[in-house]
Amino acid sequence: MAGVTDKPFRQLCKRLGAGLAVSEMTTSDPSLWQTRKSLHRMDHAGEPDPVSVQIAGSDPLRLAEAARYNVEHGAQLIDINMGCPAKKVCNAWAGSALLADEALVARICRAVVAAVEVPVTLKIRTGQVPEHRNALAVARIAEDSGIAALAVHGRTRSQKYEGFAEYDTIAAVKASVRIPVFANGDVDSPAKAREVLDYTRADALMVGRAAQGRPWIFHEIAHYLATGEVLPEPDVAEVRDILLGHLDDLYAFYGEIAGVRIARKHLGWYAKDRPENAAFRAVVNAAESAAEQRRLTAEYFRETGVRVDFRDTSCNSRRPCTKVDSDPGFLNALP
Repeated sequence: MAGVTDKPFRQLCKRLGAGLAVSEMTTSDPSLWQTRKSLHRMDHAGEPDPVSVQIAGSDPLRLAEAARYNVEHGAQLIDINMGCPAKKVCNAWAGSALLADEALVARICRAVVAAVEVPVTLKIRTGQVPEHRNALAVARIAEDSGIAALAVHGRTRSQKYEGFAEYDTIAAVKASVRIPVFANGDVDSPAKAREVLDYTRADALMVGRAAQGRPWIFHEIAHYLATGEVLPEPDVAEVRDILLGHLDDLYAFYGEIAGVRIARKHLGWYAKDRPENAAFRAVVNAAESAAEQRRLTAEYFRETGVRVDFRDTSCNSRRPCTKVDSDPGFLNALP
């Protein structure tokens, strides 16, 4: 997720149980590879394996070049973005807009697969609009083109992140191809993870927005899938230590000025949906230095004494409610 899954957040998610953490969407335009933003997005030094880099664009040759470039700079998997619904991305004929041109999908997949020796994965949505879901056709194209695994978000481009994800299409895709399939969309609790896996028969789950402010969700899901046991929510001290470590990593990665600014959104996510934390958000967001931001955060979690529950186990889907893998060995099966 652009602006979210930077290296500090990926490393945190991996430490807290994610089997795979994909990089922020990176451009296939080589003229932009040396910008500060791109250099941060392509920085994988010291990152735990496996390193997966997502590329975006619409020109097969440029995407192939971007794949080679990222493999040369540490990528062990290449992921092609055909799932982003953002207007800016789709207007450039990239992301989920590509699903409207199945011939172009095939050319892109074949070009990228041929360009690198590492596995290439693909992220898609179910189609452009609910009235025309073509994920099945795209999945078969992907498999025939040599794509190693496929992630399917259970919404169309037009739905963006509104309404509810549907899993019938994901189940149909899984039944129609032999490559691993990741189910994505509204997986926000261990119970929902279990139900989505059972319903779709997917090989793995991809968790996105539910990890913002709750990176421990990966450990919770993995533990539940393995044991059937629901872990207690982290206490104040645990959340404090996770958050302070995340802040330190952000300051070290971006520098103090940018690190403080970028940390503000993460602080908001950690405190989301907690009305008593409104004062905390207001105070730490006003901090101008790393030392002040960190001190205010540490003091808040030391002094509140409240139990912090950022978990939302409510069911908000008309389908079963309930990237963690159902089989930790699935990555080893990729060609």
